Amino acid sequence: MGKKLVMAQKRGETRALCLGVAMVVCAAITYYILGTTVLPLYQKSVWTLESTCHLIETNIKDHDELEGKKVPQYPCLWVNVSAMGRWIMLYHTEDTRDQNQQCSYIPSNLDNYQMALADVKKVRANFHEHQVFYCFSAPQVNETSVVYRRLYGPQVLLFSFFWPTFLLTGGLLIIAMVKLNRSLSILAAQR
Repeated sequence: MGKKLVMAQKRGETRALCLGVAMVVCAAITYYILGTTVLPLYQKSVWTLESTCHLIETNIKDHDELEGKKVPQYPCLWVNVSAMGRWIMLYHTEDTRDQNQQCSYIPSNLDNYQMALADVKKVRANFHEHQVFYCFSAPQVNETSVVYRRLYGPQVLLFSFFWPTFLLTGGLLIIAMVKLNRSLSILAAQR
């Protein structure tokens, strides 16, 4: 009976040790993936200064009103704000500026024009409701735009690295408990 209990205990310890090692390996792989994808985006983001923006004007432009340039067929919300003592263009996120520099907000549903227009009107009404809000600016002096929301801020970085850290800590705790259990069972056997 004692020999069967020892064998079952060794199998359980081996399985727990394999689980702990697998958790540590998965955490290491996740750290590598996040370090090569999310971390460079965070480091590349220049929108670090938090400022107070005051709404000056908003305008919804159709595709034919955008200075004769060929742009996608969706309504374009243009927002002008006052921040840092000057008038500047507000963009919804960092990616909005890269997609279309003439639009402050690009609707999520571009297939249906009426739904996109309703979305743009809703965002415009939200800006008119809250005329003073926080925005992010770049530290360059000659910057002519600010962003409303950072895609790659410290919160995103913290949230991205939370679960791998939790996985790594859990794996290390399992390995430590198995090693502690083995040493305590050897001590108990010697007495």
